[in-house]
Order: sequence, then C-alpha cells, then structure tokens
Amino acid sequence: MRDLQAVDSLLLKELKSCCAKECNFLPREAGLKLMESTSAENRSGVSGKCRDSRVEELWGLTSFFGYSTQTFVQAVSLLDRFLTIMKVQPKHLPCIGVCCLHIAAKMVEEESNVSPTHELIRISQSKFTVSDLCRMEKIISEKLSVQCEAVTALTFLHLYYSAFASLSAGREEIPSIGSLEAQLKACLCRLVFSKAKPSVLALSLIAQGFDTLQSVALLKIVQQLQRYLKISNSELLHWKQLVAKCMTEYCSSECNKPDNKKLLWIVSKKTAQTLQSSHYSVPALPTIPEGSWDESESEDSCEDMSCGEDSPWGSPGSDGEGTFFPSAFVKSRK
Repeated sequence: MRDLQAVDSLLLKELKSCCAKECNFLPREAGLKLMESTSAENRSGVSGKCRDSRVEELWGLTSFFGYSTQTFVQAVSLLDRFLTIMKVQPKHLPCIGVCCLHIAAKMVEEESNVSPTHELIRISQSKFTVSDLCRMEKIISEKLSVQCEAVTALTFLHLYYSAFASLSAGREEIPSIGSLEAQLKACLCRLVFSKAKPSVLALSLIAQGFDTLQSVALLKIVQQLQRYLKISNSELLHWKQLVAKCMTEYCSSECNKPDNKKLLWIVSKKTAQTLQSSHYSVPALPTIPEGSWDESESEDSCEDMSCGEDSPWGSPGSDGEGTFFPSAFVKSRK
C-alpha cells in the first residue's frame, strides 16, 4: 500500500477543487434547523419527517425510471437547497420534489432517457399538472441559479474510490462503488446528513466501511486523505457514528419503509358510470389458477381499476439487500 504521493496528481487537484466549491452547494443551516423544529402536523411549513418521506419517494422514482444515483443525489441537493431558502407549504412539496428530479435528470441523463413530464406526473401519482411542473421548474431554476451540477457527496465518493482503487491495486478488498452509493442514498433520506459537508460525509461512509473490514492499511489511507483535506478527527468521528447509526436503523426490521401501494387507472365519470352499470351483467368468471394469467380477461372489469403495477417507492430499500450494506449491519436484522 502506497501513500498519496502515488495518487494521480490530477485526481488530487480535482479533490482540492471540489473542496473549494462544495460550500456553494450546501443548504442553508438556518433552513435545516427550521425544518428540524417543525412538527409533521404543521401545515405552514415543511417538517424534517415530511422532507425525508419525499426523498424516499424520489429514490423510488429514480429506480422506477432507471435513473442513475447521480440524478437522485442531484435531485436531493436541489430539494434541500430550495426548501432552506423558500417558505414552502407541505401541499406544494410533491410538485417541488418531482420537479427537482426532472431538473436533475435533464442535467445528468441522456436526453433520450429523460421521462416526459406527463409520464413522471402519472407514475408519481401526483395531482398537479404539466403546466404546474413547468412553472415550478422555472422558479427553482431562478432561485438556485441552476447552471451546472452541484458538488455532492457522490462527487467525493467517486474521487475517493478512484484513489483507493489505485492505491490498493488489488492487494486489499474494498467495498464496491455500488454498495457505497446505496449507503449514501440511505443516508440522504435523513435530513441530518444534509448538514454534513459532502467531502466529510463521503469519507465517513468509506471510513465506516473500512472499520467493519478492520483493514489497518485502508484506514491509514483514510487518515492521509483526512489530513490532505484538513478534516478534523472530531468531525470525521461524529459523522462516522451517525452513518453507523443510520445503517443499523435502515437494516433493522423496525425500519419504516413506505407502504406498497397500487397505481390506479384514472377514468372519467362517464366511463366509471358505464362500468358501474354493466358490472352486474358481467357473467361470473372461473377462478384463475395461481401463477397463470388469462389474457382474455380485461383489467377494466375490476371495480377499483387497479393496474397491478407497484408504486415506484414501494420498495426503495432494494439496495439494502445482498452485499450493498455492511455485513455487520445486515446481521443485526436477524
């Protein structure tokens, strides 16, 4: 294992550059404290619990549309920064959240992969219109001066990972970038992590993972990066402990995941009346054997108009399965 002198000088330069810019993309601390102190029952302001639920839904939408982790992280950055500079009513939060995801997708994803606005609204089961989304997008873009991608914890996570990958050169087993990204997404679903500097949060995630591996060589590199970026021991320890707590809670069976819901077909009153009046004239159908599907049966014959499609945020914890989270935390679930 070599020291940081063996790391590509351009990578170290990029680290320094990102550190210099990260404060420009932090949410306002006063706004974060206000959300923390706002109760979930308050209708004149967004609470931390309300914000966290919205971020979990954005995670689900990100997975549903096949967007990258970068899109999700950028969306959360936009959401937090907007909520901490504007007084927002909870009823407007769904529109703001979906709008932040749409802006982030257009910044990060290939144009052909960006979902149309009407499709995004339909899948998110939102009650606002395309014109509402466009107006909100204009407001957010103007208030945040959205011109380029924000420097986020994911930015540093990739830079750190590149440094560790080059230094270990296969001699030390390190967590996959996919597992680290999954843990970052779980952390971002907690408002408290919006207070951390991106460079510190990313290093805390890596350091916590290396603690579970008990690798002295890797932890030595963490210390070198810590000194290089002038991160204090107390600051790193504080966020490492919060990361460990978050991972334990997320992997716990007591963790409150969003409910599995069904997307419902939206039909006109005329169609609904027609279906209602013809309901009794439909002959009884034989029971469909389990595991099969009778293509001749119409979904429209169902009174609740369920399309049988899971809500995109029904299982945002799919990243928490397998090797995405440290084995020490996964074992604690059993």
